[in-house]
Amino acid sequence: MAPLRPFHLAFPVHDLAAARAFYGGVLGCAEGRSAAGWIDFDLFGHQIVAHLDPAMPPPVAVSNAVDGHDVPVPHFGVVLAMAEWKALAARVEAAGIPFGIAPHIRFKGLPGEQATMFFRDPSGNALEFKAFADPAQLFAT
Repeated sequence: MAPLRPFHLAFPVHDLAAARAFYGGVLGCAEGRSAAGWIDFDLFGHQIVAHLDPAMPPPVAVSNAVDGHDVPVPHFGVVLAMAEWKALAARVEAAGIPFGIAPHIRFKGLPGEQATMFFRDPSGNALEFKAFADPAQLFAT
């Protein structure tokens, strides 16, 4: 497998100050370049860009059932090392961010077993962070 390259994701937010506090403060993302209408963040080595859209509509409540939970669609996030995942879960909980799907183990005892959690940013964008005790299970079928 080729070495992983950072991905880039641009997404809308309704308030840049709230995005800065959430992504920088709660998630611990270093801030990169910014301008009046956008902010770059380093999300665990990946470049995400919050673009201001003050007229952003509320997120559409669409979900798919996965292992007994309603997973929001769309969503984005990162696969972390287990220690990073646990630390992030503790930071999110300490910040009082409500979990859409609380931290738990999905597919327990099955191929692809993973720790996962879902929550939303202040603009309603859904995020999922996951970790694998065995990283080789990422694409297990």
